Amino acid sequence: MEARDAELKKELDATLHARRELGEEYDSALVDSFLGKVEQRLDGTIDRRMRRHLAEQQMVVARGARSPASGVDSWAERFGFGVVSLILAVPLSAIAVVNAGLTGLFVSWAGIVGVNAVCSFRGLSFRRHREDRKSEWDD
Repeated sequence: MEARDAELKKELDATLHARRELGEEYDSALVDSFLGKVEQRLDGTIDRRMRRHLAEQQMVVARGARSPASGVDSWAERFGFGVVSLILAVPLSAIAVVNAGLTGLFVSWAGIVGVNAVCSFRGLSFRRHREDRKSEWDD
């Protein structure tokens, strides 16, 4: 990295030296030339970082691990969600029965089952979609 910084410093020194020799009328051309070199350097750095990031993502996928941002819940997370929802179902059921009777109990349990079903199917549908995308790349 220091070698590239030294190279860029040499370019800047050469640009400033050329400005002294050529005069102020060539300022914009010299600045444009130097900025073009800086832009090329930035593009190269960004390209290397993007390639490295994509290679890391491909390695994660190839190893079968899930990336933290993938949105796929593990079995333990889904199980924990189900247990917590059942624990919370007890006070919710009591509140529903006290306030709305048997109808409130059915409505509260329908909501609990619905939330758990959506959580469960969300993971399944995402995995199916991911498997479909994998098959497109196998060709």
